[in-house]
Amino acid sequence: MKRTFYIAAVFIASLTLSGCGDGVELPALNVETDLDKIPLPEDQTGLEEIQLKPESEPFKHGDDGVYALHTQEDFDRIRERLHLDTDNTGNSGESPWKEGYVPLRDNNLARKVTTMNCTATPEIVRGAYGEYKDNYMNAAHAAARAYQLGLRWKIEKDDEYAQAAVELLNSWASTTTAIIGNSNKSLAAGIYGYQFAIAGEILRTYDGWAPEDFKKYQDWMLNLWYPENKSFLEYHHGANDLHYWANWGLCNVASTMAIGILTDRRDIYNEGVTHFQIGKTNGRLSRAIYHDFPGTNYAQLQESGRDQGHTLMCVGLLGIICQLTYNQGDDFFAYKDNLFLKACEYAAAYNYAMKEDLPFVTYVWQKQGPHGIEPISQEVLGAGGRGDNRPILALPYYHYLKIKEIPESRMESIKIGIDKLFPEGGGNNYGPNSGGYDALGFGTLMYAR
Repeated sequence: MKRTFYIAAVFIASLTLSGCGDGVELPALNVETDLDKIPLPEDQTGLEEIQLKPESEPFKHGDDGVYALHTQEDFDRIRERLHLDTDNTGNSGESPWKEGYVPLRDNNLARKVTTMNCTATPEIVRGAYGEYKDNYMNAAHAAARAYQLGLRWKIEKDDEYAQAAVELLNSWASTTTAIIGNSNKSLAAGIYGYQFAIAGEILRTYDGWAPEDFKKYQDWMLNLWYPENKSFLEYHHGANDLHYWANWGLCNVASTMAIGILTDRRDIYNEGVTHFQIGKTNGRLSRAIYHDFPGTNYAQLQESGRDQGHTLMCVGLLGIICQLTYNQGDDFFAYKDNLFLKACEYAAAYNYAMKEDLPFVTYVWQKQGPHGIEPISQEVLGAGGRGDNRPILALPYYHYLKIKEIPESRMESIKIGIDKLFPEGGGNNYGPNSGGYDALGFGTLMYAR
């Protein structure tokens, strides 16, 4: 069926972006572009394979032993393996938990007092313009700090960590009223949105978090962050559905889901689940993972021909989405015959096993130009950022190996990556720039079984 796309731009000649995306230059008024002339990713818009739960069905929270990405069983296992009941240093613990604990225990952000700038700002700016200068690293530090403090509280049973985290989150909820910038603000809304929501979910059972303050925090996530996520997933700054790379859609899907859980809004969570299955952007699973190679353990990611830093970022975001939903009873790890596992193996084969003979299907990026779509063909794997050090593989590795009981022979390259990246830290363990904060990290500690 013929598909025709219309874009109307009211008043923007061009918009120059930096960071994880590319510039959006909107076309002139009433420009018509025939998408039938441009190769598109396979369109799989059938019924959801994971059925949406009714809005009346409650979420699993801390009282049910679920803390967003983690469970009480996880925390009990970690504490036992670290021997914290007899040795509060963790030094006498068992591998790999002992090694995985060190990056958290020694992290500047995870201390009761940190020297890193986590101060709340009235506006979060990503994509500087005019008088507004980028300051989003404050939010990156703060979200990472709240998460890390939450982990230390649950693992070490020291309320001072929870108190420091709650004071930080209350400060942001009382201070920050806007997320601004050029279109890169959608990256801030997605990445730090899911991280702030997950941190709040871990801490929701802390007795020292006053109910009225927790409610204010929920409202802050609901009224500030969620509208930005929804706007990107529905309108994506006026660009065509496939202009923005997968990481943009994925981080906003993750944030939508996490905020839905935090605020007990099943309707919002279901929006994220729906977009992940049949959404229009490259944040849909069957677009973020672009091609499944039959008869192999490989699946090519949408950003594979772009560069490896962003490809690995997508692997990390897919893992967050799968883990969040799995703990709520929706199994995207198994979705489409373990498609996520195949994407992980493909990315690991190129980045960590350093294989050169991987299959690759031409990808045509639907770049939005000033006069419509300007397709750009990618014929080979993008080598930029190859072997990038990111804390993203322990989560899928241990899930598929220990929970799904899939043979390690199907994740040979993932295992090589696990060994090369061991142990996984988080945040400032990966440098001072934003890329180090795209993933929450500490997978060795949190997911080993």
